[in-house]
Amino acid sequence: MAAPVFSHDSQCYRLEAKLKRELGDLVLGLLADDFTEDVVLNPDSSLWVKRQGTGFECCGTMAPAAAASALGTIAAWRGTVLNHDHPILETELPLDGSRFEGIVAPVVRQPVFAIRLRPKKVFGLDDYEAEGILTGKDDTANRTHLQQDFARAVSGMRHVEIIRLAVRDRKNILVVGATGSGKTTLLNAILDAIAELTPADRVISIEDTTELQCRVRNYLDLRSVGEISMLQCLRASMRLKPTRIVVGEVRGAEAHTLLKAWNTGHPGGLGTVHANGALLGLTRLESLVAEGTAAPQQRLIAETVDLVIFIDPDPMLKAGRKVRELLLVTGWKDGQYQVEQV
Repeated sequence: MAAPVFSHDSQCYRLEAKLKRELGDLVLGLLADDFTEDVVLNPDSSLWVKRQGTGFECCGTMAPAAAASALGTIAAWRGTVLNHDHPILETELPLDGSRFEGIVAPVVRQPVFAIRLRPKKVFGLDDYEAEGILTGKDDTANRTHLQQDFARAVSGMRHVEIIRLAVRDRKNILVVGATGSGKTTLLNAILDAIAELTPADRVISIEDTTELQCRVRNYLDLRSVGEISMLQCLRASMRLKPTRIVVGEVRGAEAHTLLKAWNTGHPGGLGTVHANGALLGLTRLESLVAEGTAAPQQRLIAETVDLVIFIDPDPMLKAGRKVRELLLVTGWKDGQYQVEQV
């Protein structure tokens, strides 16, 4: 007797129903909560949640068998395997596109996972200012001088206005922060400003997990998946006629190519790096560039990156994060970056 033939849609429907049963009401409820940012499972079966403006809280348990079954379902849905020889699963949660990391034995004694939820709402720069994440002084009289001298123009201005001016005049912006500090969410706010201020731009973004949200009409998102690297996506993007190139997270040799692209015909780019300070973000960029070339590139970095924004967790604010530094990069001299805090 011939085996029944199932359509792709019916298979996905069955996998979705199966995965929801395995994750259970608790995890599904956390995924549906607008304030949830992260859900993690530890080897002791404890479930933890991080909501907006708070730290991690233990919220329940999940049996190892249920976790193992859920991980297997996600792997099957994504057309891959998860076993002793391939114990790490890096993908997107099929239910909502959240970033998903799962690990099984022998790397861990019991199945674990971490879910980083995609923002359900794009917060604009005005929202950031209203929540106290962005501050800074107000000096709107300087706005008209931006083209003459960016550093002089933004002196004393509110941070939200500095970022808007940088967007309008196609300055290259680097967002810096630790894991979970809100870099991607801030990048989404800046993309929202691009849609408002330069709606005719063609924006191409590159990510390994889809997190950026852009309402620019002429928008294309590329994903680094499987054997396709971020560097390959970046090189392809430059043949797709971008006005702006956005990299969700700069993490390797693509940093050198990105800087050259921003510096030669594609200004107004955005990107993020992991670092614990604005100036440290430039140093981190140096190490990433070094993966692509042995030649020192500090001068290229100084010529290309115009504005560095450092965002950091802040438990004192309802939003749970704060923009600590806006750093203007004006050059490289005597072995140091020439910078100005604003």
